[in-house]
Amino acid sequence: MERIALVSDIHGNYPAWQAVLDDIDSRGIKRIFCLGDLVGKGPDSIRITDSVQERCEVVLRGNWEELIVRMSEKDELFGWHARRLGAERLAYLDSLPLRYDFTLSGRLISLVHASPESVFQRVQPWDAMEARLGMFTAVEAGSPFAVESSPFYSRLPDIVGYGDIHNAYMQHLDGHVLFNVGSIGNPLDGKGASYVILEGEADATELVPYSMQFMRIPYDVEQAVQDAQDAGIPALDFYIKELRTGIYRGLQT
Repeated sequence: MERIALVSDIHGNYPAWQAVLDDIDSRGIKRIFCLGDLVGKGPDSIRITDSVQERCEVVLRGNWEELIVRMSEKDELFGWHARRLGAERLAYLDSLPLRYDFTLSGRLISLVHASPESVFQRVQPWDAMEARLGMFTAVEAGSPFAVESSPFYSRLPDIVGYGDIHNAYMQHLDGHVLFNVGSIGNPLDGKGASYVILEGEADATELVPYSMQFMRIPYDVEQAVQDAQDAGIPALDFYIKELRTGIYRGLQT
């Protein structure tokens, strides 16, 4: 059986990332797919970017990658991170794809950061059914699953996984599965870094068993707070409160 760790929204939080890597390694999992937002809000975008490049087989672009690359000259928050990352790492982040499709246990699985349309199109588990079903879109031309010889030709994904909202969940929708892996470095739905383990048969074309396991990994939140204070990151107070309370900065009073 193939096992794949799906991670997302690390957001420059190195203590959380290292705790998750330690857990993945302790389980003997070799394949890691990252669904974006490696960088910002926290202080360690450099270490995270380098580590993700080394450890992750698949890396997608998130909205923070997009904003840091595009807004670095116009906004102090994004510019702060861009200046530290430097031109080579920014070019790497700018090159990341928006979607990845693969198969497991006879199911076509699509991964995105926020939605197939945009890294800024946010979909919540309580949104209208139409919005959630809109996450299931056909594979693009050039995909190995878009040719008539593929047993998955013309099929919508059976399963879609994403990040972005920092809220882990799974729903069954009209015969499909929609799930969110949650956030490693900035969870807003509970204590501990969140990631998902998929297990199944990689080469199966017929339906065979698979499993999806949601993981919660405790980490040293106060070390992450100290790291942010030592680095003097922008929006420090909002960031610290998010780490300690799990309340999104836009809802903080």
